[in-house]
Amino acid sequence: MAAITVRNLDDDVKHRLRVRAAKHGRSMEAEVRAILVEVVAEDVVPKNILERLHERFAELGGVELDIPPRTGTHRAVDFG
Repeated sequence: MAAITVRNLDDDVKHRLRVRAAKHGRSMEAEVRAILVEVVAEDVVPKNILERLHERFAELGGVELDIPPRTGTHRAVDFG
């Protein structure tokens, strides 16, 4: 297992990290490991634009559209 040291970390960043770790019920060290694993994993599996859009807006829910029924007959396409 590797070990790293982070120097010159802003006090506000440390405080927010401590709060985030507490919300997730883990130590600051475990929270930093989880953050690093998550961020690095994103680079491993490239996602297409549709997957990214879905992840971004999925929590907002879907949209129900009133689509009117089709009327009339289909037209034949003239390629001549």
